[in-house]
Amino acid sequence: MDAIELTTYFDDPGHNEYQRENFDAFLHKVSFKYTVPSIHIAGSNGKSSTAYYLKNIYRAHGLKVGLFTSPFLIKVNEMITINGQNISDEDFLKLIKQNNKLFKKYHLSPFEMQTYIALIYFQQQKCDLAIIECGMGGEIDATNIFTPIMSVITSISLEHTTCLGRSVSEIALTKAGIIKERVPVVTGVLDDEALNTVVEVAAYKKAQVIVSVEPVNVMYANRGYNFGYTVYKDLRINIPAYYSLKDACIALEVVNKLLDRFLVTKREIDKGLGQTSLPVRMEIISEQPLIIIDGSHNPEGIFNLTKSLSNVAESRHIHVLFAAFKDKNIERMLAFLGEHSQDITLTTFPHERARKKEDYHLFLEDFPFKENGIEVLREMITKYPDNCILVTGSIAFAAYVKNGLLGG
Repeated sequence: MDAIELTTYFDDPGHNEYQRENFDAFLHKVSFKYTVPSIHIAGSNGKSSTAYYLKNIYRAHGLKVGLFTSPFLIKVNEMITINGQNISDEDFLKLIKQNNKLFKKYHLSPFEMQTYIALIYFQQQKCDLAIIECGMGGEIDATNIFTPIMSVITSISLEHTTCLGRSVSEIALTKAGIIKERVPVVTGVLDDEALNTVVEVAAYKKAQVIVSVEPVNVMYANRGYNFGYTVYKDLRINIPAYYSLKDACIALEVVNKLLDRFLVTKREIDKGLGQTSLPVRMEIISEQPLIIIDGSHNPEGIFNLTKSLSNVAESRHIHVLFAAFKDKNIERMLAFLGEHSQDITLTTFPHERARKKEDYHLFLEDFPFKENGIEVLREMITKYPDNCILVTGSIAFAAYVKNGLLGG
């Protein structure tokens, strides 16, 4: 196995679907024990954004910070970083080789392997802190195998209903499964149904709940936001997405709660917030035309995205290039986008879960479909040099377009 094989190792069709009992048996076999102080993050939207803010704030504080996020955009190594540096091919392959026989014996899924490798790597590298993002769930998520120093639930909305639950309260119950005995949990601004469920679970586990609040004195300027939050004044993020501002507030609540462990200063907070950038989260990759690539992939995410569009696009006409996975509620996503654009083009991309033309059949009377998204985007660039082009609908689609257009 070499570095080239690493790029396809996790795509092996022989890998199994996630079965928690298999993972538990594997962890028992290897006598898994994880001791790195960690923050565990679940949520429908905002997990990665919150994780990035925390990573950069604690790096500014001088800590060695591990970060595990998903999905990756171009290379699987992106999922596992320490102080912003991807795990090397050499270290990744070494950990795979050490565990490959047991991975196969216990029929682990790719995400279980990646989770285990990340935690072992952070431990071997003696990280001061690790920030671990759930895959898509909570209670039965592969990452839910350690006791953190803080749990975080960023947001809760209807998504992955076949796996997580058919109602907001059921999904909230699943996400709240990351809450541990007497470990505090920070949440984003949740609706009453979701928050009540989280509070009930936390009360049962004697865990304190800290709910983030709205920022104050918010002003959009220079494609970012100046704002205040609780005791903190004169803060700034350099990201044009308003939804990312809310994630920054969640991160600040975590930092506040952990001040007795990590005495972070205002200067370190300013540095961490200011240095945070997020790939394919309202990312601007061109000025003329203005091209925005955003990985929002569910109705809540698209709604939050549209709240920032007018600020960024200003008076430009907006053209939308949209592709999504088959299991997403695109009716509401397209409705939200339609409030800001009369020019929405549907497309597809190379992924087994991506919608093809036939999967859009209910929407083809209202929106044109074109097969090659990269080609369509190039045509838009030529045709609309003074306008705004928004590429959205899926993180995987956003990454595909960015890589196809820029080569990475």
